[in-house]
Amino acid sequence: MPKYSIGVDFGTLSGRAVLVNVATGEELADSVFDYPHGVMDETLPDGTRLGVDWALQHPQDYLDVFSHTIPGVLEKSGVSPADVIGVGIDFTACTVLPVKADGTPLCFLPKFAGNPNAYVKLWKHHAAQDKANALNETASSMGEEWLARYGGKISSEWAFPKLWQILDESPKVYEAMDAFVEAADWVIWQLTGKQTRNSCTAGYKAMWSKSEGYPSKAFFKALDPRMENVIEEKFSGPVTPLGGKAGELTEAAAKLTGLNPGTAVAVANVDAHVTVPAVKIDSAGKMLAIMGTSTCHMLISDKEVKVPGICGVVEDGILPGFFGYEAGQSCVGDHFAWFIDNCLPKEYFDAAEKEGVNIHKYLRSKAEKLKVGESGLLALDWWNGNRSVLVDVDLTGVMLGMTLQTKPEEIYRALIEATAYGTRKIIETFRENGVPVEEFYASGGISQKDPMTMQIYADVIGIPIKIAGSLQGPALGSAIFGAVAAGKQAGGYDSVMEAAQAMGKLRDEVYIPIAENVKAYDKLYAEYSILHDYFGRGANDVMKRLKELKKQVSRE
Repeated sequence: MPKYSIGVDFGTLSGRAVLVNVATGEELADSVFDYPHGVMDETLPDGTRLGVDWALQHPQDYLDVFSHTIPGVLEKSGVSPADVIGVGIDFTACTVLPVKADGTPLCFLPKFAGNPNAYVKLWKHHAAQDKANALNETASSMGEEWLARYGGKISSEWAFPKLWQILDESPKVYEAMDAFVEAADWVIWQLTGKQTRNSCTAGYKAMWSKSEGYPSKAFFKALDPRMENVIEEKFSGPVTPLGGKAGELTEAAAKLTGLNPGTAVAVANVDAHVTVPAVKIDSAGKMLAIMGTSTCHMLISDKEVKVPGICGVVEDGILPGFFGYEAGQSCVGDHFAWFIDNCLPKEYFDAAEKEGVNIHKYLRSKAEKLKVGESGLLALDWWNGNRSVLVDVDLTGVMLGMTLQTKPEEIYRALIEATAYGTRKIIETFRENGVPVEEFYASGGISQKDPMTMQIYADVIGIPIKIAGSLQGPALGSAIFGAVAAGKQAGGYDSVMEAAQAMGKLRDEVYIPIAENVKAYDKLYAEYSILHDYFGRGANDVMKRLKELKKQVSRE
């Protein structure tokens, strides 16, 4: 009988499960569940107001993903639970929550239900920027060598700024928590009954390294004397390598999911990183961009180099035997959706309805007719801050060159081009620092649904773009790790590389750069670079001043 594994991908707004044939990589069924609480960025469920730059989630939504999607794929496919040999999950990161020793989230407790700091802090929670700034200043002044592994800056999106915010604003929450955990590890905990900490999030988001561990007690004490023993008190437990088995489904988890008790469960992973084997990447110099609401750039290399402004380099952080590099852009799909939701005239929606197409497709049909440079517009892609290479969430968006004749499709295309320039900036930063980028792959919804955007990217970066063969890249990658957790004896695989070659997929089509467009975009990118450095490297901090004024007014 064929054997199967299930990958569960926890995204920003929903969770998705995919059931995959272990031998062929065929995806038999998928199921999606939208988080009932969504992203809480204005109020808690009880109406408690949130401040500027908050982004929270409710952990019950994650359990509901398991109870809806896994039974869903079993029912759709007709596959028996007895033939499912493994489960893998991936998650957005850094998405973290405070829990008790038994794994109970503090927000589940009545006395903390109205405290924002007791909830899950989503990856794009940016309200701890002041803590990130102080952390970076302290690390730099103390000469902490580990800081260079993260491009010289720790982001407010990462674990310790978020934890420090809890300590500073809600010390009772800090004292009550027994552990501060990645949501990725928390859901594995709920499946297996065992707490694990995966090496991917520990390495990229919690300043841990395979050779050195976490930063010293002296460093944490310098941040805040109350954090001197933060690792022992809030981050206890060994870090578990990727590709391993976290445990097996408990009786309770089996009832939740409809699978059999004892089914192998893989160590947790991150949505971007887990997608690498799903596109068959198995050697150095190949970059994968996972393009969705944001974009993560994954790159593996044979060597470790300190690259300024990247999100991190972690040994075995993506694939065993390689140094895995991460970079990213905080606003891509969110960027385009914001424009459509807020800036289009009614006549465009009416025209789209008349033609029987969705508004995105209608707008693209107008934007793709424009020649490179025809609009006279140039944008910066920082509408949700800059992750790489400036690592600064206080940066904001710019649209330059608008006139009374500017059309919506011109603005829309300029926003797309801005994100492509941001990706080129990341590629060039790697190359300038001795890390080759020779091939480019793309996964995620944009790569699958938006040929215009992918051609623009190919023309801007000047590299052919290969496209993932699965609509569910992270979920497929998680299924690959689930098959490895099960092992060959159970019908799976004993290595990620072997599983990737059997189960990974690429489309036949490749987006080839158009020479004429490449030349035109070289000129526009040069202008982008000038703006990038002017607003992003301290020549003019007007964005920060305006954002601070906004915060002051909101507090009045």
